[in-house]
Amino acid sequence: MFCFAGFVLDPDRAELHGPDGSAIRLRPKAFELLNFLVAHNRRVVGKQELMEAVWPGIHVGEDSLFQCIREIRAALGDTERHMIKLVSGRGYLFTAEVSSRQAGQDLPSAARDMQISDPRQVAGDVEIRRRLGSRRVLALGTLAILGAIAIIYFAVSSSRSVNVLGASEPVIEVLPVVDAVGDPQSAALAQGVAAEMVNGLAKIDNIRLIAPKEQGPAAAKPPSGLGGKADFLLQGELQRSPQSWIFQTRLIKAGSREIESVAEVTLDANEPDKQRLASRLAAGAGYELANRLNKFEENDSPAPGAGAAGVAIQQATASINQTTKERFATARSILEKYLNDQPNNTDLQIALAALHLRGIQLAWYDAAEGKAAENEARALLEHALRSKPNSVQVLGIYCRFLTVTNQFSESLVACARVLSLNPWDGTALFHLGLTQVQLGRFEDALATFALADRFDTPAVSRWTWLLGAGFADILLNRNEDAATWLQRSIAITPGTGRAHMLLATAYQRLGRSDEAKQALAKGLELRPGSTAVNISLPARNTSPVYLEAVREITRTLIAMGLPAGDEAQKSDDRN
Repeated sequence: MFCFAGFVLDPDRAELHGPDGSAIRLRPKAFELLNFLVAHNRRVVGKQELMEAVWPGIHVGEDSLFQCIREIRAALGDTERHMIKLVSGRGYLFTAEVSSRQAGQDLPSAARDMQISDPRQVAGDVEIRRRLGSRRVLALGTLAILGAIAIIYFAVSSSRSVNVLGASEPVIEVLPVVDAVGDPQSAALAQGVAAEMVNGLAKIDNIRLIAPKEQGPAAAKPPSGLGGKADFLLQGELQRSPQSWIFQTRLIKAGSREIESVAEVTLDANEPDKQRLASRLAAGAGYELANRLNKFEENDSPAPGAGAAGVAIQQATASINQTTKERFATARSILEKYLNDQPNNTDLQIALAALHLRGIQLAWYDAAEGKAAENEARALLEHALRSKPNSVQVLGIYCRFLTVTNQFSESLVACARVLSLNPWDGTALFHLGLTQVQLGRFEDALATFALADRFDTPAVSRWTWLLGAGFADILLNRNEDAATWLQRSIAITPGTGRAHMLLATAYQRLGRSDEAKQALAKGLELRPGSTAVNISLPARNTSPVYLEAVREITRTLIAMGLPAGDEAQKSDDRN
C-alpha cells in the first residue's frame, strides 16, 4: 500500500482512503491513473505513457486523461495543483512524498470499518472548502467533499441496478461504420466518426467495450458480433444527401437481433471543419445512446400518475420558457400542486428543484425566499438521488445545484460523475466550466466550454456554453472572441439580460461605444432593477482572481450607466 499526504492507496483492493480513514471513491480509470502516478512519483510521466498505461489497446483523446486528472485533484483536495503538477510540454509530476507498507499493517479504524453512518451528516460539513496547502488543511478539505462523494458514489455502489440483461456491465461491440457513399471524403469521415464514438464510449462507466478491429472503409454488410461475447451490437451508417451528412446508429441485442434504439443525426454538408463534423455526428448519436443505456440501468417502471405528472412538467416548462417572473410563479404553482399529490415522483422532484435553481439564478427570489428555495431544492434532489442514484438526469440537476449554490469542490465531483455516464452531456460541461470560472481557472473553463460546443449536445442547452465561453474570454480580456461567442448565444436565446451586459462590456473595451450602449440598454430592459450589486454571481467561495476580474467588468458597466446599487444591497449580497 502507498501512503502520501495522509492518504492511503491500496492497489490490490482498488481502494483510496482519506486522512480520516474514510473511503474515497474514484471511477476505475481515475483510480488506475492515480495508482500509476503514485507508483512513479517524482518522475515526469508523459501524457502518451499515461494513456497507454490506463487505456491499453484503445485509442482515446487527451480529454479522457484531463477528465481523470480533474477527478483525482478534486478527490485529493488538490485545487491549487501542488500534488499533481502539469509540466508544460512533458506530462504530469506527482510531487507528494510516497512511502509503502504491507497490507497487514494497521489502517485507521475508520478505514477498516468502511462505514458511513449517514451521508447527510457528512454532507453537513460543506463549509470547509479552502485549500491552503498544509497537510492538516488538506485533510479537512477532503472531509468537505465527502458529502457529495457519499451521496453520489457511496449510493451508486451500494444501490446499483441491473440492466435488462441482468448484468451490471453490458458488453457493447462497436462495429465499423458503414460508408454508404463510397468516396474518399466519406471514407475518411466514417473513420473519424467511428474513432470519436469509441473515444466517447470508452469513458462511460458500467459498460464494457469491444472496439472494432479496423477502421477502414466498411463493406456494405457489417460484420457480426465476436463469438457471442457482446450483449449489444452498435451499428453505424454514414450517408449523404445534397445538403446534409446523415449518421444513423442502431443498438441491437446480440442474441435476438432486436433493435433497442435508433439515433439519427443530420448536419450541414458544407461544414468545412471535418474534425468538428465527425465530433458532432458522433456526439449527436452518442448522447442519445448514453441516455438510453442509462435508462437500461435504472430499469424504470412508470409511477402511478406518471402521465399526469408528465403533462404538468410540460406545462411548467412552457411557462418558464417565457422567461418572466409571472410565468415563473405559474410554473412553480403547477409543479407544487402535482408534487403534493405525488410526493415520491422523482420527475416532479427534479423539475421543481430545477425551477428553484432558475429562480435563484435570475434573482426572482429575495434573500429569505432564495435560502428557503435552496434548502427545498437540496431536499428534493437528495430524495431523488436516493431513489435513482445512477440517473443521469438526477445527477445532472444535482451538478447544477452545487454549481449555482457555490459548492465548488462538490460540484466538480458531481459534474464528473454525470460525464462518466454521458461524456457528451454539454449541460454538465457548462456547469463544470462555470465552476472552473469561479475558481479562477479561466483557461480550463474556456477549454471546457469549447468542448461542449464541439459536441453541441443537447441542442436545447447550446446557448449556455456559448455564454460561458464569452464570459471566460472577457475574464481573459479577449474581447473580440468574447463578442463572437456572445452574439451566437444571443442569436439562440435573446431573452437573457446577462448575455447582453457581457456583450456591452466586450463592445466597450473594443471601442464600439454605440453598440455597447445599445447592448446595455437591452440588458436593463430584460432585467429591470439591475445594479452593479445584483447582476454578478454570488461571491461565496470564489477565487480572488475571479473576483478582481469581475470587478473590472462591473467598473466598465458602471462607467456606461449601470446603477451602482446601495450599501444595504451590498450587505445582503455578501450574506
